[in-house]
Amino acid sequence: MELRIEKMTCGGCARSVTRAIQSLDLNARIEADPASRMVKVETTATMAAVLQVLEEAGYPAVAG
Repeated sequence: MELRIEKMTCGGCARSVTRAIQSLDLNARIEADPASRMVKVETTATMAAVLQVLEEAGYPAVAG
């Protein structure tokens, strides 16, 4: 899945986003690009679960 996260503006933000997604699925493959504010995720978690955990972490996302 590809997500756009407007509040992800730096490497620290990208690490926080990565940790939030990994809290759902430790084996998730995550490519975060703060410059474009896009994240590519390969996970067994549902889109709804990923969006929820990112919202709770303070990084609301939309499908990109």
